[in-house]
Amino acid sequence: MTVTLSDVAARAQVSPATVSRVLNGNYPVAAATRERVLKAVDDLDYVLNGPASSLAAATSDLVGILVNDIADPFFGIMAGAVQSEIGGPGGRAGGERMAVVCNTGGSPERELTYLTLLQRQRAAALVLTGGALEDPAHAAAMSAKLARLADAGTRIVLCGRPPLDDSEAAVATLTFDNRSGGRRLTEHLLTLGHRRIGYVAGPVERTTTRHRLEGHRDALAAAGAGTAGNGDQDDLTVHGPYTRASGYDATLELLRRAPDLTAIVAANDTVALGAAAALRDRGLRIPEDISVAGFDDLPFSVDAVPALTTVRLPLYEAGARAGRLATGAEEAPPGGVATIAAELMVRGSTAPPR
Repeated sequence: MTVTLSDVAARAQVSPATVSRVLNGNYPVAAATRERVLKAVDDLDYVLNGPASSLAAATSDLVGILVNDIADPFFGIMAGAVQSEIGGPGGRAGGERMAVVCNTGGSPERELTYLTLLQRQRAAALVLTGGALEDPAHAAAMSAKLARLADAGTRIVLCGRPPLDDSEAAVATLTFDNRSGGRRLTEHLLTLGHRRIGYVAGPVERTTTRHRLEGHRDALAAAGAGTAGNGDQDDLTVHGPYTRASGYDATLELLRRAPDLTAIVAANDTVALGAAAALRDRGLRIPEDISVAGFDDLPFSVDAVPALTTVRLPLYEAGARAGRLATGAEEAPPGGVATIAAELMVRGSTAPPR
């Protein structure tokens, strides 16, 4: 049952007018009263109505796109592709819809806050991009929020995320096959003859990090070059953010731990650039002295010197499809989930060890 402003007023033991003043912030209210009203809002999960134009319709013309970092090409490409597909018939304002890109900075709190704000605006659709945080409490909170959005008529699409577990929300999911990509990349290095392979992983709490690392270790285990989770492989793995600086620092740490490394796999192409810079600063040549590989096939990877061996994810195509799903221009995949294949791109940054 929908919670009303009167319900909040009764819970906080104030008048509906006082609740309105607190929520709109346009009239002074005593601090104790304000706190009581806000606690009632949280307790009842009351959602403030969005613009008046949204009240007459089930939803607005707004499409929310959640990204971890809009400056990261991985997210920028997908967000741009989503936006390219959301215009045209279906919106109320001249047939157009407005995309709002919400930059979470990887913060779980910001992610939940943006969902609440989009719920208040009665968003027509919501696209969540990139890996999910592996935290049970946050996952439960996300599932509950998305279920409320779906119940209110918001179309929800996950793009580059694994499916939700035990969620009541009607969600279309486009998930990347990160495990397979990670496995094929390491298999390529093993085929070349590499056995001492360092791995620069992403943040430990992200699904994308775990899946890519699992693929890497599966390939090593299958070749008898290592067992997933053993001490040696743990020693040859360094976690950090998906940034160039992280790749640089992690590579120096790997070289300190294992000077005999013949290859380094990076969690994404940006991290790989940092790894390559660290190797050059140590006087090592790529690939003559040590091979380097990345993941994602971001636009700059082919222009690196040498060009970067990587795993291609069809980011633009996935984002465009997410946009069509968000607007109802394309039917949801069977079972609500589509797994998008990863493609190995072999270039000049990898070669047999000396």
